[in-house]
Amino acid sequence: MKGLFSIYNIELISKIAIILTAIIIAVSTFFVTSSLADSLAQEEKSKMQLWAAATSELATMDTDCDVKFVQSVITRNTTIPVILTGDSLTDILSYRNIDLENTDSGQLKQMAKEFAAINDPIEIDLGNGEKQYICYGESKLLKNLSYYPIVYIVVFLLYALLLTVVLIALKRAEQNRVWIGLTKETAHQLGTPISSLLAWTEILKSRYPEDDMLPEMEQDVQRLRTIAERFSQVGSKQELALSDLNAVTKKAFDYMRARISKKINMEFSATGNIQVMLNAPLFEWVMENLCKNAVDAMENDGTIRVQVRQNGNCAVIDISDTGKGLPMKNYKRIFYPGFTTKKRGWGLGLSLAKRIIEEYHHGKIYVKHSEIGKGTTFRIELPV
Repeated sequence: MKGLFSIYNIELISKIAIILTAIIIAVSTFFVTSSLADSLAQEEKSKMQLWAAATSELATMDTDCDVKFVQSVITRNTTIPVILTGDSLTDILSYRNIDLENTDSGQLKQMAKEFAAINDPIEIDLGNGEKQYICYGESKLLKNLSYYPIVYIVVFLLYALLLTVVLIALKRAEQNRVWIGLTKETAHQLGTPISSLLAWTEILKSRYPEDDMLPEMEQDVQRLRTIAERFSQVGSKQELALSDLNAVTKKAFDYMRARISKKINMEFSATGNIQVMLNAPLFEWVMENLCKNAVDAMENDGTIRVQVRQNGNCAVIDISDTGKGLPMKNYKRIFYPGFTTKKRGWGLGLSLAKRIIEEYHHGKIYVKHSEIGKGTTFRIELPV
């Protein structure tokens, strides 16, 4: 029972309750409105039947009878459009409650046919075998009431769509807060052991100054501290500085080249002096992450090419590999949090890379090209 009332279950139950309530209200309103429309249609039919009876009575009653009541029944209708015809629907005798700029008999004949298709014409027996017919349509009130369920359904669907979008946005915002909190907490927890490791390396350097391995150890510990600093910056406002894009990219490239399999051929090329606004540590992390993904895609055997150039007011960095490639359906999905094609991993690397490039640096990152079995090219675009 305790798990049933957890904050996440309560939130889920609340969302379901809101949706079900909206559905119940929509369905109830639809049926109530339909019922009202049917009742009004039946009432209008009764009025027309009464009109027909009154007309028939007026035609057959004695001349000295009081006809005021019968005439009032006929003239009281001010809302229902009516066309009175002879034996044929094309024989137009009169009409009421129809707005026409001119008494075009063709329009009236067509309208009489349309009324007959909506409601069965009501017969008026005038005696001596003579008959007339009342063709009537729907009043404005009935028309509006008939359209109301359709309008309501459209409004409900728009509401449901809006509610879905809001719930998805809230869920994504919640996920973002969780990941940001996780990264900051990870950075915080790593801080103490990294500081201790740095202190120990200083002690070891003083005791064993000739040891060639200590500088490498110190470099890796410093690397850990840099990684922790990067995680601590996720979700915070970032300060950008004018930087040499070629130098920053080359630094990250060289770091990865020294730490991957020698079977992988790494090629770097850059043209011109490209100055962009960067947060260098975060951008280096993006480059390292893309190179690491390329290594995994090639299974430690292949070629990685990094090309940096300027195209107008845009700096372009292409990272290509000769790995397994991606199907087109995954071009965007690989940037979603939690999505991964690896057997191991959290699926966060490219999601964070996208945030760093697009939200912090106001650039773009996307899959430029990929072919199954031949490789993939990621492209980063930054404003110059």
